[in-house]
Amino acid sequence: MEELRETLSCIFSDKIRKAIFSNQKNQDFLYRKIILERRENFYQVEKLTEEQAFHENLELNRAADYSEKLLKEGFGQLNAWGETREYAVKISKKGKILFQKRELEVPVKIRPEHNRRKRYLLEEGVIIPPLIDMGVFTKEGKVVRTMYDKFRQINKFVEFIDDAVDKSGLDKLRIIDFGCGKSYLTFVVYYYLTVVKKLEIEMTGLDLKEDVIVKCNKAARKYGYDHLKFIVGDINGYQSEMPVDMVISLHACDTATDYALFNAIRWNAGMIISVPCCQHELCGQMNSEEISILQRYGIVKERTAALMTDAIRGNLLEYCGYKTQLMEFVDLSHTPKNLLIRAVKSNITQKHRQLMLEEIQKLCQCFQLKPALLRLLEESEML
Repeated sequence: MEELRETLSCIFSDKIRKAIFSNQKNQDFLYRKIILERRENFYQVEKLTEEQAFHENLELNRAADYSEKLLKEGFGQLNAWGETREYAVKISKKGKILFQKRELEVPVKIRPEHNRRKRYLLEEGVIIPPLIDMGVFTKEGKVVRTMYDKFRQINKFVEFIDDAVDKSGLDKLRIIDFGCGKSYLTFVVYYYLTVVKKLEIEMTGLDLKEDVIVKCNKAARKYGYDHLKFIVGDINGYQSEMPVDMVISLHACDTATDYALFNAIRWNAGMIISVPCCQHELCGQMNSEEISILQRYGIVKERTAALMTDAIRGNLLEYCGYKTQLMEFVDLSHTPKNLLIRAVKSNITQKHRQLMLEEIQKLCQCFQLKPALLRLLEESEML
């Protein structure tokens, strides 16, 4: 489309400050909106899905070609602002290009970088003892220069918690953290919910390592977190004497995640936040003559099994009455991106629940699978 290329070259020769791509014309296209904002030497690109935002940088001289590709593949509209002009490009269903421009009454300025700094739930400049002990904050509450990635990751996890809690409408919560380990995030979550959100929280961390539990209880006393305790125990078979509102499970290895999810389901917990880890179970079970290509290469088999494991977990949670999302979450130790499972108790129709179960049965039959969570639910007669 020579006309489109010439139009975009003309637009971006005007030192565009901001551009927005919208009117998603291809439903299979991943992003619903893409925003370009100019910095001094590059464009910051923000790509928005229904649930996430992804960021990257784009060289200034590539903006026209980048825009052409987006308008050909995904979007039907571009709005752009230079310093003194506004531009609009629309592409009709028949491929006709509609181009408009007008003079701006007020010139557009490049926004200084410090004005673009995101406001986090855990604010820099506030004294947060667990973050200081983790080495993320200095004693003055400033982010250590080399720890900004971890600071952003911790805030992202707290956002997942915050969103679920807000939707619950509860002001008192009992939370179980399975496989808490050194409990860095446990302390941060407790701080946020009690100090920032002003909620009444009873929180318990569970782990198999006695020496770790001793240190965690000592730290809880040091911080004055009176309603946070840590105990030695196994996720499998753990019993709660009190109703549980939220279950957190971070990096519970292999089927330990399934036991954590099973406990949450049988307790009828309103919220579940889980980041699975080391999913070996289904990799050892996979056996399909019809789709044998997925078993030929070790790394493909391993990753396919891990994805199927979480897909089955998601469907089982839906069947058990939870609105479930599987989202990418960057691990705090800078390993490759993991899936985070967030499930909230909801009104799920019987028709939808049955569909979720049928999908699981078809997948398990195809690959001869017997996943732990499915087995646990069947043995407890919850399926």
